[in-house]
Amino acid sequence: MTATADRYRFSRLANGVRVVSIDMPQVATASVGIWVDVGARYEPVELNGVAHLLEHMAFKGTGRRSAQAIAEEIEDVGGQLNAYTSREHTAFYARVLAEDVPLAVDLLADIVRFARIDTEELARERTVVLQEIGQVLDTPDDWVFDLWQDTAYPDQPLGRSILGPAATVERLGRDEVLGYLTTHYAPERLVVAAAGKVDHARLTALAEAHLGDLRPRPAPAMPRAHYRGGHRLEAEDSEQLHLVLGVEGLRYDDPDFYPAQVLATALGGGMSSRLFQEVRERRGLAYNVFAFAASYVDTGLFGMYAAAAPEDAADLVRVLDATSRTLVEAPAEAEIARARAQLKASLLMGLESSTAVCEDLARQHLIFGEYLAPEAIAAKIDAVDAAAVARVGHRLLARPRPSLCALGPLTPALERAAGGALAA
Repeated sequence: MTATADRYRFSRLANGVRVVSIDMPQVATASVGIWVDVGARYEPVELNGVAHLLEHMAFKGTGRRSAQAIAEEIEDVGGQLNAYTSREHTAFYARVLAEDVPLAVDLLADIVRFARIDTEELARERTVVLQEIGQVLDTPDDWVFDLWQDTAYPDQPLGRSILGPAATVERLGRDEVLGYLTTHYAPERLVVAAAGKVDHARLTALAEAHLGDLRPRPAPAMPRAHYRGGHRLEAEDSEQLHLVLGVEGLRYDDPDFYPAQVLATALGGGMSSRLFQEVRERRGLAYNVFAFAASYVDTGLFGMYAAAAPEDAADLVRVLDATSRTLVEAPAEAEIARARAQLKASLLMGLESSTAVCEDLARQHLIFGEYLAPEAIAAKIDAVDAAAVARVGHRLLARPRPSLCALGPLTPALERAAGGALAA
């Protein structure tokens, strides 16, 4: 049993709310949040963007507090309050001094349960979200990933943007936002997580006081994803062409999850990676290039991103394809060891703050229903060798229908290269 695991605690309220914590006695602060097991992929197409809009509206006032009062109460004690929406989860969290955990739980429960969704505030915040959507559209290295996600999972919730299209967001009214909250924020979907200088019994009592009266109720199931893939080339007037190329990846609970992470790191996780050395250092085809392995509860994505001059884009596609195949066919033990070290360092460095530990704790419970300590994860990474990387690489490259999305000035040479990219 590790020291980290020794400090982990779990409780479940009678109505299904989960309470998890890790005591970090060396710090004077605590991070605490309410994570909801629902995100953008639960939305029907006519409500695309409502989960994110609700996240914004939660801070705009409740039955007990105005938007200004929410901001003043947390800042009166020097705390910070924030939130985010992903495709599968929504989070509301705070960081405060240890003695102010009761205030943080009170504030978080209030905004999650009793957001007023005032019509005038909604109109103002809708404008803010529309500006956020516009900012993404003006940022091609962000926008290309939304387009690629839609290429991989077309006409289904997992393929849609978290922010939603502007035309849909403009139509979302109070009834839709409040209805989404009422429908999906069931107690069984809530995880109260805390890390830092926290007492679990006290945290559980606070959760009971603020959330214990929520009545259990069935909530709609998450629509399952069906990967399709294909090519999408979008002409855009810009200096560079942004490109994402990949295949269907692995779900969180796949036995090859950790080998896939090591493969992505060895392929394009740093300056020593195959892609960086081949694409940037040897050929000068791109300034920014990397690989990634993203997972969901029922599917995943494995891909490579790079941005290049339009005249180099066709060569870039061929080099991405060839480099990934070369690594899979002959992974070197030294580069796999280097990738393992990078992953472990990133994991442990990323968990040095109470906020990161709190988020990791909540996400693990949402995804797996349990907690795996960093030391145990590091051991799983250490168990990945070159043979495991080759195995998962062959498995991924054998996937049918790769996904390729290019955004920027298009050329006939790129269109021809796209047709043969990662062809089995």
